[in-house]
Amino acid sequence: MSIKKRYLALIVTLALGAVLGWAVLGGTVAALHYTSSTEFCVSCHTMEQPYQEYQGSVHFSNAKGIRAECSDCHIPPTPVDYVMRKIGASKDVYHEFVTGRIDTPEKYEAHRQEMAETVWARFRENDSATCRSCHTYEAMEQYAQSRDAAQMHRYAQENGETCINCHKGVAHFAPEVELDSSAFDELVAQAQHTPRDAAQVYPVQPMALTALDADQSLGTVQPTTALQVIESDGEQQRTVRLTGYQMKGAEQVLYRALGQRAVIGMLTDAGQKALEASAYEADVYGNEWRSVVLKAKIDQPVLSTLAPVWDYAETLDNVYCSTCHAKIPADHYTVNAWGPVAKSMGARTDISKANLEILTQYFQHHAKDVAHEQE
Repeated sequence: MSIKKRYLALIVTLALGAVLGWAVLGGTVAALHYTSSTEFCVSCHTMEQPYQEYQGSVHFSNAKGIRAECSDCHIPPTPVDYVMRKIGASKDVYHEFVTGRIDTPEKYEAHRQEMAETVWARFRENDSATCRSCHTYEAMEQYAQSRDAAQMHRYAQENGETCINCHKGVAHFAPEVELDSSAFDELVAQAQHTPRDAAQVYPVQPMALTALDADQSLGTVQPTTALQVIESDGEQQRTVRLTGYQMKGAEQVLYRALGQRAVIGMLTDAGQKALEASAYEADVYGNEWRSVVLKAKIDQPVLSTLAPVWDYAETLDNVYCSTCHAKIPADHYTVNAWGPVAKSMGARTDISKANLEILTQYFQHHAKDVAHEQE
């Protein structure tokens, strides 16, 4: 009889343990599920700003009617990573109720870069796992994408890029990185100390070209354009030779090479008349080009090397390009492709016209069809 009682007690104990276990497990799952909901996430005062940004994104509202909730992007789907992310999120609760670290718009902006870098690092560590739970290269219909998007997706797949490298601002505003204006001032300062006997010089900003025998404008020359010095007759005054190419039908524009739409100067009517020109020849597309030479005077600071300009361009790339996506190597596009790409991407930022010109020249000087020239 006692044996039967012990069996019965064991069975009852196991049953109670199972019920309790299921209750604890079920309660834990329910709690994890509830605390992963968008409603719970945005219940904190500090989440009002990111929630407003999210509401303006394609992940909140789109033509397909598919909405990605907070957890879809911020909580990895695998069990271990899921639990670790939930544990790590306890710091958010601490800062919400204890420190008030980002409880005002000003505080939020002050910490936006730090918070973004933390999230981006997490995405890079798990190869953008949450992105890939919805998006895969295999499921993409690249013919339905824009040409540039399809090309970048192929590049990313071939080079092992992860989603977050190019889609940092997809649901929330990317941090605004301030450009140190003193960097350009340093360029100009260096240009003011260029030796008078330099054989070849380069403008650091658009520069006026003046006729040799009169105070008449011949046009302007773009930053980074090579100018051969014929004579130096003053502290900044030089007589220079500009070599380039014209395309028939656009004679006011000077290009760096035949068939390459890298603009190096713009000519006035007087400038066009002052050219020394060769005969036209057709490129592979049937456009007619001719080489030209223009002799003119300049009186503004110039550099004798492009090295500091390219260093400055790298800074511009880091501030205006790499903040939103991974660096795109200059030799990824051709000279002709970089012009419209840089222009279209620059329009999405607050980069100045002068800085965009320097950045475009940098990309075109190092494009894949001229990269060998830099070796």
